[in-house]
Amino acid sequence: MAELAIEHQPRAKLALSAALASGPSHAYLFRGPRGAGKREAARAFAAEILATGAPDPEDARRRALLDPSPHPDLVWLVPRGAQHLVEEVREQVIRAASYRPFEGERRVFVIEDAEAMRDESQNALLKTLEEPPAFAHLILLSAEPAALLETVASRCQPVDFAPLPADAVEAALAGEGAPERLAAVSRLSAGDLDRARFLLSDPGRALRSAATGLDREWRQVLELAQAAGEEAEDVARKALEADAEAGVKRSARETTDEAKRAGRRRRTDVLDLGLELSAAWFRDLGAVASGAGEVVFNCDRVEALRAGAAEHDAAGFRRAAEQVQGTRRRLDLNVSEELALEALVIRLQQTCPLLSA
Repeated sequence: MAELAIEHQPRAKLALSAALASGPSHAYLFRGPRGAGKREAARAFAAEILATGAPDPEDARRRALLDPSPHPDLVWLVPRGAQHLVEEVREQVIRAASYRPFEGERRVFVIEDAEAMRDESQNALLKTLEEPPAFAHLILLSAEPAALLETVASRCQPVDFAPLPADAVEAALAGEGAPERLAAVSRLSAGDLDRARFLLSDPGRALRSAATGLDREWRQVLELAQAAGEEAEDVARKALEADAEAGVKRSARETTDEAKRAGRRRRTDVLDLGLELSAAWFRDLGAVASGAGEVVFNCDRVEALRAGAAEHDAAGFRRAAEQVQGTRRRLDLNVSEELALEALVIRLQQTCPLLSA
């Protein structure tokens, strides 16, 4: 067995190496934050499974590691819009899992963003999870495992992935920006490499700037989230229209609904990130005010933090951070985003002066 190429996830690597040594199970659930390396680990794990018993193990491993992979016994399903299509799950996973391997002894089916499967798809998948052919192995990847049906999650062996350490994110970003900025976005990314790269982009920088001056810029935070949502909706619609040209059957209403769901999801994610950045800014102000400036996330804005920290006490900044986090939780309850942010700004202005970077 070749060494599994899984970086910065020692627990996952140990669990998967043990599984390969004893014989892999029929179903796994890789769960952990986005950007933690679940996709890369799944590809490495699948390559080892397919290499076992193959006529040419090295060639089977090499082809399975390619992205996209030409290996006929590796099926990799990615949602085209906000959700997986029910028919794609049925055809490419459920029905295909009953076919014997084209070569070698095993087949592997990977479902990215498994939480994006509708309940109908998840229920249809249950029989395959309960009574899989001996040669079939399923790997579900999820950043939101709570969104999966319990009946699905309970039939998979969980493999947990932790957020990447900040230094690993920073190393992966090497050469993509100034060192101080890379260090800051690595700390602010919560171990998510995709998020770190977004924070380096023009929209990401704009969001970060608006989030640190929430008293004046809260409407801009909303506008940036809306713009990101509209862009995601447009990308999803084009992908869905391309599917239609390729023969995938879908009504105009389904296309519109799928695209809108993708847009709403992105809008929500960006708005939540904006509030998280604002909370991090207040935590940093509190840290500097307490004399603990070496632990700040916004390490590229130390002078602005020092200036801001001089204007108020550390306890006030900590209360402000808690108020922002409280608003993040309330938005999960589908309250009005605009009213929630307006109310937040009023509370923050009563707690401490707001300062932008």
